[in-house]
Amino acid sequence: MAEPIKSILIVGGGTAGWMAAAAIQRSVGPNATVTLVESADIGIVGVGEATVPTIKDFNALIDLDEAEFMRETQATIKLGIEFNGWGKADSAYFHPFGTYGPGPTIGDFPQSYFTLREQGRAGSLEAYSICAHAARRGKAGARSGDARSPYSGLHTAYHFDAVLYGKYLRRVCEGRGVTRVEGEIVDVVLKPEDGFVDHVVLKDGRTLKADLFIDCTGFRGLLIEGALKAGYEDWSEWLPMNRALAVPCAKVGPVTPYTTSTARDAGWQWRIALQHRTGNGYVYCSDYIDDDAARETLLANLDGEALAEPRPLKFVTGRRKKLWDKNVVSLGLSSGFIEPLESTSIHLVQVGLIRLLQHWPDTEFSPVNIAGYNRRLGREIELIRDFVILHYHATDRDDTPFWRHVRDMPIPDSLAERVEMFRDRGLLFQVGADEYFSQGSWLAVMYGQGIVPAAHNPLYDYQNIERVADGFEQVKRTWGAAADALPSHEDFLKRGGMWAGEVAAAA
Repeated sequence: MAEPIKSILIVGGGTAGWMAAAAIQRSVGPNATVTLVESADIGIVGVGEATVPTIKDFNALIDLDEAEFMRETQATIKLGIEFNGWGKADSAYFHPFGTYGPGPTIGDFPQSYFTLREQGRAGSLEAYSICAHAARRGKAGARSGDARSPYSGLHTAYHFDAVLYGKYLRRVCEGRGVTRVEGEIVDVVLKPEDGFVDHVVLKDGRTLKADLFIDCTGFRGLLIEGALKAGYEDWSEWLPMNRALAVPCAKVGPVTPYTTSTARDAGWQWRIALQHRTGNGYVYCSDYIDDDAARETLLANLDGEALAEPRPLKFVTGRRKKLWDKNVVSLGLSSGFIEPLESTSIHLVQVGLIRLLQHWPDTEFSPVNIAGYNRRLGREIELIRDFVILHYHATDRDDTPFWRHVRDMPIPDSLAERVEMFRDRGLLFQVGADEYFSQGSWLAVMYGQGIVPAAHNPLYDYQNIERVADGFEQVKRTWGAAADALPSHEDFLKRGGMWAGEVAAAA
């Protein structure tokens, strides 16, 4: 007879481990024990410093105080990503959070936009995004809950120090009853009758048993791969990046409220401004540049003094064939890795946890339930994969062997269909409710990198074009004025990120 899960062991700490501890403890409370085992001798990757707006939902789920969270993690506001040199070597565009335009009052935004564009009456895409207006002005604020307010579209995420985030969550979790065990696991023992994990053995001989195990051991996947041999699906044919170097540098100038992604000869470089420093990294393919040259490129393009030696990271883009196998659920790097181009690493930890809670097992570990989790989460990861591949495929660059390769490489059929539909008529769609990236995101990247539809939906020629043009012009003026009224990012941070009341009052 099935019994409720009474004990959960999270193997590995860091951001993924402590996010898991926080979410599971908040959900199971006193009905089950939550234990996390980690070793101080095993390093933490900790390069996930940029997030997407869903991080706010997660922080709310585990009941974090926003001002305290921002203070403890040296967080700043993120309104989107600036992409430099991706479509062409000298091109630039902005991928903002939120939507374009005021919503359904002017119909389908892309089709109306392309109709106006053909008549030379449309501005840049940025002009119709409140997040882009604010980002370009170095402004920040809180989103309004009033749908009539221009600030209702001010979707924000955070930049933060991932190591500090993990430490902060640890303090929160231990204060709420999560038990932390210091120790290095040297063996994983399976039950002979069904192959489920029975217990893990620590270096000092102690053993830890549980009903459910959460594998947060990073790329090695100690339980999901080392013990259960779940298998790995390699996506290098579409995402050939396999190296990264990360280095902090001194803060220089005002803190920008957006991530910067700059294309380099064999990959791309990130810049993430925190309150106390700036995070930087070079993601590249070792087939096209050696590690020493990549290091030199990264250090030569910092805007402040390097505060440490660049830290190397090797990876293979892809995911576990089974994200959940038997009584082991993998999260974070244990479940797979999609390079941080669109800041989805922490988001995927969060999604994995939400899906786990939705598919929460009992001691029978229903195969139907587990298969549903794997199918659903696997599809969500693949949709994010396609969106990241798009950035490489949609380029006109031919100035280096790397860019020629990614421009010409075959892409998944699922992505090819979306690109061709947009190229033909500017059509955008989402694959179900679980797809994270919106039509606005797909529009930002495809159009921003030079994919221009050959035509638009002819039905939009029947609309009152003067009224539509006036509506678009009003959006530009309203969004610009609303962004002007926001405080500077620096002032917003000094106020502790607590400008929501002021925004609501102004709206």
